[in-house]
Amino acid sequence: MPLNKDADGRRWVEMEFLVPGTPEQVWHAIATGPGMSAWFTPTLVDEQVGGAIEFDFGDGSASPGVVTAWDPPVRFGYEEHGWSGDAPPVATEVVVTSRSGDRCVVRMVHSLFTDRDDWDDELESFESGWPGFFEVLRVYLAHFAGQPAASARVMTVHPGGATEAWSTLAAALGVSGLDVGSHCQSSSGAPQLDGVVERVHQDAQSREMMLRVSAPAPGVAVIGGFGMGDQSRLMVSMYFYGETAAEIATVEQPKWHAWMAELAKVV
Repeated sequence: MPLNKDADGRRWVEMEFLVPGTPEQVWHAIATGPGMSAWFTPTLVDEQVGGAIEFDFGDGSASPGVVTAWDPPVRFGYEEHGWSGDAPPVATEVVVTSRSGDRCVVRMVHSLFTDRDDWDDELESFESGWPGFFEVLRVYLAHFAGQPAASARVMTVHPGGATEAWSTLAAALGVSGLDVGSHCQSSSGAPQLDGVVERVHQDAQSREMMLRVSAPAPGVAVIGGFGMGDQSRLMVSMYFYGETAAEIATVEQPKWHAWMAELAKVV
């Protein structure tokens, strides 16, 4: 939905989506540190009103805030400060509603109060940035709910546009032209990925493929390329699940870092 405004200065975007799982499983995934770390980004949550919350986006970038609502397994809220220069705090509310068949509807609202238009684009970008993560969440809840999780992420610069960046990465991995449901196995010389394509997405600025993988460990891999100014970025994000997830992530991170660095050199 588009950016909404009212006469009191409130500006907000809202999303609603269906996920598999019981309310308790969904709550764990969207309102706890281990849960959010399993499909979004490493997160710490002090599970009480007034408690701290922090999202770690890597490379020293983090977004801290405070928990403003804690009503398991229904309503979770938090407020982030300093998320964009001198922007006012942005408040997030997440509401879980049970549906039949072990499914839940999740409603997420981001809002802030201001009489300035300075942050409208960034507020709208919240809405456009979430869908890919929600797809990881769906796979996590359907196949790995509640399991220990760890992630590994690598990003590098590509001198071309988003289409060229994606073509470079897809060809090197051996996933060019694959459709949803296709089995894939990474090319010789690339780090191991063996799985099934769950999602393929493209728009004017990005190309992205999500895999549910069985090797090097059970989990999800998201690979993609996206435009940023006159350059592009190549990225690989992996979420591993199970008792050995942390060990696997520690081993895989440097492999992908080295491989992506070499890939950038030959572009």
